[in-house]
Amino acid sequence: MEAIFFILVFMSGLILAVPASKGLIFDLDHGELCLQSAQCKSNCCHRESGVSLARCAPRAAEFQKCSPLHLYGVYYHCPCENGLNCEVDRTIVGTITNADFGWCKDPKDVAK
Repeated sequence: MEAIFFILVFMSGLILAVPASKGLIFDLDHGELCLQSAQCKSNCCHRESGVSLARCAPRAAEFQKCSPLHLYGVYYHCPCENGLNCEVDRTIVGTITNADFGWCKDPKDVAK
C-alpha cells in the first residue's frame, strides 16, 4: 500500500515538473528560427538579407517600414500590426522580387 502511494506521489511530481509545452514547429516566439510566417506567433518570419537565417519577429508598428502580405513565407520587413495598413506602391517587379516596401499607417488617421 505504501509503495502504491509513493508511486502516485512520485508520478504526480513528475507531471507537475514538466514545463508547459512549447512549440517546436509552430507557435514559435520572437527570435526563433523559422521557414514560414505561419510558424510564428506573430505571423512574421523575417530575414535581414537573402543569405541570412530567418527568425520570428514582431509585426511592424505604426510609422515603421513594412511589407504587404504576400504568398512567400518570409519577409524582409514584417507586415503591420492588426488595425494598420501597409501603404505601398505595388509594382510587378517588386511583387515578384519581394521588394515592394511601404510604411504602416492607421487607416483612421486623416491625411493632411
